[in-house]
Amino acid sequence: MPEIVVKYKSQRTLEALRDFAKYFDYKILSGNSKAKKAKQISLNGITIIPADPSIKTVDLSEIFTGSSIDPSQIRNEAWRRRRE
Repeated sequence: MPEIVVKYKSQRTLEALRDFAKYFDYKILSGNSKAKKAKQISLNGITIIPADPSIKTVDLSEIFTGSSIDPSQIRNEAWRRRRE
């Protein structure tokens, strides 16, 4: 279903939009509905929640720039299963 965002200033406007919703068949969601919309995915019994795209990762570039970090090496060393 297509979506639009309507910004309003007064409570009367919201009341009018709710009245119109009865006749024009649309839904009104609260202002924090984006946080609720984040789709949670379940993979092998583990819930995966999408990351917040508004987080700035620029400061992390100073830490990792110039480091010879190899993702495959990290996976092999840190995630290795140990037989017991």
